[in-house]
Amino acid sequence: MGIAKMKLIDLTSNVKQLDEVLMRFIDIKGFHPVLASEIVERVHGLTSFVAENPCQPMLQEIEEIEKKYDLNLPDVEQREIDYNINEMYEYINETKQSLENEVSKIKEYEQHIQKYQNALISVKNIESLDIPLDDLFACEYIYIRFGRLPNDSVDKLSYFQNKPYVFKAFNFDDSYTWCMYFTTAEYKREVDNIFSSLFFERIYIPDFVHGTPKEAVSALEAEIQTAKKLIDQYKSDIYEISCGCTNQLACIKAELLFVNRLFEAKKYVVGLGDKFSISGFMPEPDVHKFTSAFEGLEDVEIEVNDPETDKRITTPTKLRNGWFSKPFGMFVEMYGVPNYHDIDPTPFVAITYSLLFGIMFGDLGQGLVLMLLGWLFWKYKKMALGAVGVRIGLSSALFGLLYGSFFGDEEILTPFYTNVLGLPGKPIHVMDGAFTMTLLISAIAIGALLIIIAMIMNIVTLFRKKDYVEMVLSHNGFAGLLMYGFIGAGAALQLGLQIPVFNGLTIALFVGIPLLAIFFKEPLERKFHHHKMFPNGFGGFFVEGFFELFEIVLSYVTNTMSFLRVGGFVLSHAGMMLVVMSLMDMFAGAGSIVVLIFGNLFVMALEGMIVGIQVLRLQFYEMFSRYYKGNGVAFNALNQ
Repeated sequence: MGIAKMKLIDLTSNVKQLDEVLMRFIDIKGFHPVLASEIVERVHGLTSFVAENPCQPMLQEIEEIEKKYDLNLPDVEQREIDYNINEMYEYINETKQSLENEVSKIKEYEQHIQKYQNALISVKNIESLDIPLDDLFACEYIYIRFGRLPNDSVDKLSYFQNKPYVFKAFNFDDSYTWCMYFTTAEYKREVDNIFSSLFFERIYIPDFVHGTPKEAVSALEAEIQTAKKLIDQYKSDIYEISCGCTNQLACIKAELLFVNRLFEAKKYVVGLGDKFSISGFMPEPDVHKFTSAFEGLEDVEIEVNDPETDKRITTPTKLRNGWFSKPFGMFVEMYGVPNYHDIDPTPFVAITYSLLFGIMFGDLGQGLVLMLLGWLFWKYKKMALGAVGVRIGLSSALFGLLYGSFFGDEEILTPFYTNVLGLPGKPIHVMDGAFTMTLLISAIAIGALLIIIAMIMNIVTLFRKKDYVEMVLSHNGFAGLLMYGFIGAGAALQLGLQIPVFNGLTIALFVGIPLLAIFFKEPLERKFHHHKMFPNGFGGFFVEGFFELFEIVLSYVTNTMSFLRVGGFVLSHAGMMLVVMSLMDMFAGAGSIVVLIFGNLFVMALEGMIVGIQVLRLQFYEMFSRYYKGNGVAFNALNQ
């Protein structure tokens, strides 16, 4: 548990065997490589091997072909160094062009079919006429237009009824009315403009159509069938091309994926003359996996050092947590990854989050339902929030057992306490008015205890970093812990046991001196580092320090009082369930069951979400702000 111990690994070899080294390097699991840019920018004379990657565009082309033509390329193992990018590029382009040519022909004939079908509808409308179409369209004084008009435009023709045209509607569908109109040569332009303004779509009769309308219908149907056969033929050609190129494309894709990994790996390679190096981090127990990967290669030197050996590189942080605390890592990562030398707060978050959520959302039945839902989401959706739900649901169920609440019923568990446990009743009576003050004081006491633990964790972290001035003099260090702990313990002793603790001497020792230490922390820190204590004068420091000290003292009060929400939500949850039970009593039979089910679902959804957010707020603002920075670098290994 905690943060995994790291080792810094440096690999050095000759440039001539770069590809051979990278072929083994890209298969290593659990290695966090350092980008070459982080080193090259800080050291003069070093070079980077980063180059334009030609594989990505070609892989995108292959992916586009796969999706567009529904190809199922088989998985092929390809690890060739003697690759020819140009040949692969040409083959991909030729294949794509061949398929696109067939598709363009299909689209062309589909457009023809659409035109022929529209023309067929128009011709069928005048099929009863025994007049050759050539004669009909060859009229010298009359102009005929076939087409379709939007249905809502047909009624608008009444505005133009005094114009010189004749309109004939044949049939209609949901959107259009199939029709024709004719007019004289003199008014052709005017009438065409009228119908154009009404969104008339003219349908042209193809040139190959001759004879009577019946003969035209036969000709159009024959052309449509011919076009459909050609489309089927082109689809067959596409299928044959696809089948013929599948294996070759699969091999090219596999080779490109492999070469792409080699190109991507080059961003970690640093060059110096005819040598190159790769640096990175690996958990200490896994170092042998890295060294064994390059066994048998000559002129390969591998150095394993402590992580802080190279000051240019920031050591990454890899969290190792047990079954219970691991899912809560998502909350820690939301705030930021801990520094390598910091304390991993995940176990503390797991315990405190579960504890606070259970206290605020205590109900045996609802807790069990939350556990079940969390387990289902984790089992089938692999949601980390589902795993969190299992743990906080368990906590809710345990506190619900203490509260004697089962889906809001405060009395159903009474026989269990009296007959099984031999108790006079449930241990905690949440809705008892005499218990309210005890509940609120307990919430403040829990908050004070958690804040003290957060300060202790901060002191441990600063000690490990050897930041002794901050550890002793800061408001979250030993000085702040002494003052806050004394006030908290003194209040508990004096109010709870009537033991007098506060007097002039104790206040001076445990409050006055810590406040002075916090007030003069910055000057003393400058003095510790051999700098001038008051570079801008004592007056300016005093004014600024006074208001900062006032803000610090105020933060102690507000952070502690913030935990009152824990007790408040206990009462809120119990009160909402009391409303549900009261509503249930107003109904009988199936109605009461419906109210019980939907009331519990409503409270679980609303209250559960609010409580979850509030507990997270307490973690971030009241505790993380005292001991956790979250400024580390996440461990991002190859082939995770």
